[in-house]
Amino acid sequence: MTRKQAVNPYMPSWEYVPDGEPHVFGDRVYVYGSHDRFNGHVFCLNDYVCYSAPLNDLGDWRYEGVIYEKTDDPLNPDGRMCLYAPDVTRGPDGRYYIYYVLDKVPVVSVAVCDTPAGKYEFYGYVHYADGTRLGEREGDQPQFDPGVLTEGELTYLYTGFCAKGDRSRKGAMATVLGADMISIEEEPVFVAPSEPYSAGSGFEGYEFFEAPSIRKVGDTYYFVYSSVAMHELCYATSKHPTKDFTYRGVIVSNNDTHINTYKPAEKPAYYGGNNHGGMVEINGQWYIFYHRHTNGTSFSRQGCIEPIGILEDGSIPQVEITTSGPNGGPLIGQGEYPAYLACHLFTDVDEAYTGTHGAWMDGRFPKITQDGKDGDEEIGYIANMQHSAVAGFKYFQCTGVKRVKIKARGYANGSFEVKTAWDGPALGSIPVKFTNVWTTYEASIDIPDGVHALYFQYNGMGSASLASFTLE
Repeated sequence: MTRKQAVNPYMPSWEYVPDGEPHVFGDRVYVYGSHDRFNGHVFCLNDYVCYSAPLNDLGDWRYEGVIYEKTDDPLNPDGRMCLYAPDVTRGPDGRYYIYYVLDKVPVVSVAVCDTPAGKYEFYGYVHYADGTRLGEREGDQPQFDPGVLTEGELTYLYTGFCAKGDRSRKGAMATVLGADMISIEEEPVFVAPSEPYSAGSGFEGYEFFEAPSIRKVGDTYYFVYSSVAMHELCYATSKHPTKDFTYRGVIVSNNDTHINTYKPAEKPAYYGGNNHGGMVEINGQWYIFYHRHTNGTSFSRQGCIEPIGILEDGSIPQVEITTSGPNGGPLIGQGEYPAYLACHLFTDVDEAYTGTHGAWMDGRFPKITQDGKDGDEEIGYIANMQHSAVAGFKYFQCTGVKRVKIKARGYANGSFEVKTAWDGPALGSIPVKFTNVWTTYEASIDIPDGVHALYFQYNGMGSASLASFTLE
């Protein structure tokens, strides 16, 4: 049996699980995240689900089902609040604890399960010795986006949300919990500054915004978070879990800002937005999990994975966003690939953020989307490719490719140029015509042997949708 290739996004195209926190338990890696709705009107409308994969095959993800429902929390019996980004840790008692915050309250909720991906049951709220819930004592800052790490009898809880310019929020907080996983042993301290309080900290320009995540590599704690730019996951390191964190850099940006290997550093290669994820080591290789935005909004996000390197000095060079990230190497340059695997999507008008500016309102930008409604197992595609729109995929090991086919539809009259660089020469073009059904078009196009990115640029009238491409 041939091993299935691993791709981004790594879950099915109709699944929208952002804020992914990966953890290895036993012989599998489990991913916990919030759960967006396709075409949803706000973030995180669905219940928590879990996916897992064997450690030796990141192309073989298994749906573990719903592990926690929004109405399971006593504060949310009618389901009016959403389950925001969670994290999971294994307690000293061997059980698994999920930490989360509902979207309209400032406290941290906890649920527990005997297995990593079973049905979690509500356990309680993180609280001080007198029973006051963390986030509700006078002077407390609201809790948000919990990230957790358990060492021995203690669990370190990292939280916070700090909008740029908000002087009421001082930064990311670390709180130490006792063996019961819920009682505070050491009260909150700030470990990374918000934007108004960053002067002289070394975090200037990359201040803490949200999405705290914590891992330990050797004797060093890695604090991963989303900066005030939103689209990038940054990191800081310390030898101590609750103090002395030093800003180190950007790990990944979901629009590839700062990457200058194939484009100008500040040119966005995708429509970015908020970002959230965590690091995990699998068979000696470290990965960063993050998410991308689809459907032309901020509310239908999908999980992606890239391998990262941790250098001898502890630094992590920023990695490119790719289609092939979890595969352990380039994809096979042969056969059919669905268009929703595009890691790059842009036009001749640069836009770094999804759904926030006028060009989104007047429909100028392409988007990854699907037919049907949330939950329908409809394979995704790229819609609204108007003149100059580019969809990019990387990387492929190409050998002897002489013909390229595409499946397209839409009120379009033009052609798709095929390139191996976003600003490179066209290797050939594939004409397309008006059609309401998916139609295959093809052309003789020689792609040089080697490892390449592939870019498909639409030029012409109207608006095309792209379902897939095939290399022969």
